[in-house]
Amino acid sequence: MLADGRASDVPVAPSRRTGFGVVASGHRTCSLPPRKGTMQTWPGRPYPLGATYDGTGVNFALFSEVAEKVELCLIDDDGTETRVELPETDGFVHHGFLPGLQPGQRYGFRVHGPYDPANGHRCNPAKLLLDPYAKAIDGVMDGDQSLFSYEFGDEEGGLGQEPETSDSLGHTLTSVVINPFFDWGTDRPPMHEYHESVVYEAHVKGLTMLHPEVPEELRGTYAGLAHPAVVQHLVDLGITAIELMPVHEFVQDFSLQDQGLRNYWGYNTIGFLAPHHEYAAYGSRGQQVTEFKSMVKTMHEAGIEVILDVVYNHTAEGNHMGPTLCFRGIDNAAYYRLVEDEPAHYYDTTGTGNSLLMRSPHVLQLIMDSLRYWVTEMHVDGFRFDLAATLARQFHEVDKLSAFFDLVQQDPVISQVKLIAEPWDVGDGGYQVGNFPPLWTEWNGKYRDTVRDFWRGEPATLGEFASRFTGSSDLYEHSGRKPIASINFVVAHDGFTLHDLVSYNEKHNEANGEDNNDGESHNRSWNCGVEGDTDDEGVRRLRGQQMRNFWTTLLLSQGVPMIAHGDELARTQHGNNNAYCQDSELAWVHWELDEEHRDLLAFAQRIVRLRTEHPVFRRRRFFAGSADHGGESELGDVAWFEPGGQHMDAEAWANGFAKSLMVFLNGDAIPEVDRRGQSIHDDSFLVVFNGHDEPITFTVPEATYGEQWFVEIDTAASDPATALTGGAAGTTGAPVPVAPADASVSVPAAKVLEPGAQLEAQGRSTMVLRCPRAEA
Repeated sequence: MLADGRASDVPVAPSRRTGFGVVASGHRTCSLPPRKGTMQTWPGRPYPLGATYDGTGVNFALFSEVAEKVELCLIDDDGTETRVELPETDGFVHHGFLPGLQPGQRYGFRVHGPYDPANGHRCNPAKLLLDPYAKAIDGVMDGDQSLFSYEFGDEEGGLGQEPETSDSLGHTLTSVVINPFFDWGTDRPPMHEYHESVVYEAHVKGLTMLHPEVPEELRGTYAGLAHPAVVQHLVDLGITAIELMPVHEFVQDFSLQDQGLRNYWGYNTIGFLAPHHEYAAYGSRGQQVTEFKSMVKTMHEAGIEVILDVVYNHTAEGNHMGPTLCFRGIDNAAYYRLVEDEPAHYYDTTGTGNSLLMRSPHVLQLIMDSLRYWVTEMHVDGFRFDLAATLARQFHEVDKLSAFFDLVQQDPVISQVKLIAEPWDVGDGGYQVGNFPPLWTEWNGKYRDTVRDFWRGEPATLGEFASRFTGSSDLYEHSGRKPIASINFVVAHDGFTLHDLVSYNEKHNEANGEDNNDGESHNRSWNCGVEGDTDDEGVRRLRGQQMRNFWTTLLLSQGVPMIAHGDELARTQHGNNNAYCQDSELAWVHWELDEEHRDLLAFAQRIVRLRTEHPVFRRRRFFAGSADHGGESELGDVAWFEPGGQHMDAEAWANGFAKSLMVFLNGDAIPEVDRRGQSIHDDSFLVVFNGHDEPITFTVPEATYGEQWFVEIDTAASDPATALTGGAAGTTGAPVPVAPADASVSVPAAKVLEPGAQLEAQGRSTMVLRCPRAEA
């Protein structure tokens, strides 16, 4: 540096000049004639990484172990670039402070260093690079040749030793300096206990884009998500946490754009600290940060937690033929897991072209800094980790004792928020349901598969179904975890919607442009006799009944229920089970409801309320008995019966063709206390499952289990007024009489059922009977 603070013109390293660059230490290094900045530059600090505004200026810090020089590039509104060399390096962190610089400033980096793909190095100062710690990102990628470090048509395709040297400025994204200050007022995290949670997986754009009450200019944005009409819908449904599909800054796939499609889901992250700027209504020069914070604040005011679906397993740069946007050009070998004996290639356990190097301390630091930032600065309440098994791959195998889990365990911030794993990836041994350590909950894929199979009539033991219904102790108890470790779901974003699960046997993904070869082919779905849309009243009635069966099973199971957005409205994707590229009305939630949709919404609201008001459905501890017998033991807190009212025996549990059973949940045998240390008591319930096609007569068990029973729910009733036949959930008196309005209702609403009484459950239906607790 010169005495007046201007960037010096000292050569990068002792070298001999060549045509377009320099050669040093046996590798090729790219160099472009810099336009030197005349701004005053101070040494600054190496921490925190990224761009930090303190009211007087901005500190910039970038890690790169291989960089020989790092230039900070300031981009004006007209695209003019001013380059300033970062003057200091400490512990491989290049840093400097620019006094007077203000929020809203766009910037990037140019990293001078080795371009040697054969040895894992891909520095190329011709490429303007994003800050890995950017807190806001602006602009779009346009697919130009300059984004890539190899020539299109090059036979070596990203493996050659000669870099492409056209400037990517104007064709790539830029980082943005933000103002970190925000008035949070009295914001406090709702901090719902897991067992009291109902999670709602949603897409910012998909949930709001067609909502008629959201102003057009706010649709598809964070502000739209915070609109009172959307928030009230979530409150009315009984949601306690909204799990947002990726909102970290992501980029579009060029191959999709060429087909007129877009990356809708967002699992293509490039900025781990930046909210996706296309979801901002008010601007992308830092306004997206303020808008996101305002959305979180609004959700918290409504008692709703915000959980982020995060993608720390790979980045949007893809494999060796992908663009150079950030990590690849900063320090490729430090950020990515490379093939051990071929470091020009990327080790891929995610199916996206690359995997982050989870044994690198700098990758771990980036992930942990990102997580802490979203909690402390953005006030989010938890995370769902995409392809989480990849995060445990320090080496080849999945290791639950990996450094990442150790860091989470000891971190005073991250260890206290909700942590949800998608417990699989595409690598060898990647299916890890039940194998994550304490503190973690998991998407329970076995729950999904078992419940789907039960209601479509597949042969399977009743013990498997009972195990999933009672919290999957066979998967989680061995690690000291509780039923809350199981995030129960029937559908999620990836696969059929709930409506399509009961309407299609086969996927119909032709709109994705891959000849219907993409997406899962084995969906465990059943179309109820007709593929797709139909006017057949019997088929439509059965489909509604099946959806109510799934809602009832999910919400009354032990564990934490997760609902996919729009399933309460019978959302359809017309058989497309892989809508990752459908940023259109095909994937968005439709809010114009017919009578069937309104009926399902009313049912969903009531069944969620039933769970919320009755602790017998959301125990914190497992039942004492074995999982394959539904937890039944001499404690009497749960009991399982055959349709005739007799206890399930070993033969009944092993019967792979039986599809009907009852479970008794004892409201006076909950071995837990409430927050004030008081014993928990509740009504008792008898849940009747008939998975057969035909009606079956069930016998109410003996008086030991209850003397008076009322039908609270009958999913075979097509009208919500009769589907929920009892009185207000949680009352202890007799239900309010409701005249049956549908011939499928077998038991009059106000009729008292005594021990030994018989009731007929229609084919493929669920009935819930309640025995009010006697007043003390």
